[in-house]
Amino acid sequence: MILTKSSNFGPKAFLSVKQLFYFQGRYVNRNNIQCHCHAQQGQRRLFFSFPKSSRKREYCGRQLVGYTMEQMFEVVSDVESYYKFVPWCKRSIVLSKTSDQLKADLIVGFPPINESYTSNVTLVKPYLVKAECMDGRLFHYLLTLWRFSPGLKREQQSCVVDFQITFEFKSTFHSHLSNLFFDQVARQMEGAFINEVGKRFGPPTIMSRNLLQNPQAVKS
Repeated sequence: MILTKSSNFGPKAFLSVKQLFYFQGRYVNRNNIQCHCHAQQGQRRLFFSFPKSSRKREYCGRQLVGYTMEQMFEVVSDVESYYKFVPWCKRSIVLSKTSDQLKADLIVGFPPINESYTSNVTLVKPYLVKAECMDGRLFHYLLTLWRFSPGLKREQQSCVVDFQITFEFKSTFHSHLSNLFFDQVARQMEGAFINEVGKRFGPPTIMSRNLLQNPQAVKS
């Protein structure tokens, strides 16, 4: 779920530089070539030239965090509370819910986008939260996927969090505009959920580690 809350990009809307360091994911471009999220020169070229290209975008993050799988699952599956802590989420209303799935209406809002969509969410406690949207006016397709797996053997209150967003805008304008800010939005989303777990369960037992940059960290 690509969710948003604020109508501007002021300093308070973003995580600190230190926080962003721990939540640096990886952006996958239209040719499926993985690269780091800051490709500013290419972003400017695409924005101004509007070349004919795929509108599909993908972002992947992988973190070792000092919280349990159950704690992470509780926060990520709490879709009804997204508007309280997810950046730029204006509304999140759960329409129906069972033990393994739910349906929710969400409204996202940041210039120039202000749109609502329905998300179908699959829940596999405490391992997975998968949200899909295929009926929105803004997206052809939107997938948000969270996976939780065991962390350090020496630290029971830890887990590995895999986070992925894949989407395709219907609008060419929105698609190219996303090149300018999508990496920031995705990283802030990732960080917002970790921060919310901290508010509910207290300080982490270990500092978060970026496993895309240091895949051996989970073995240390």
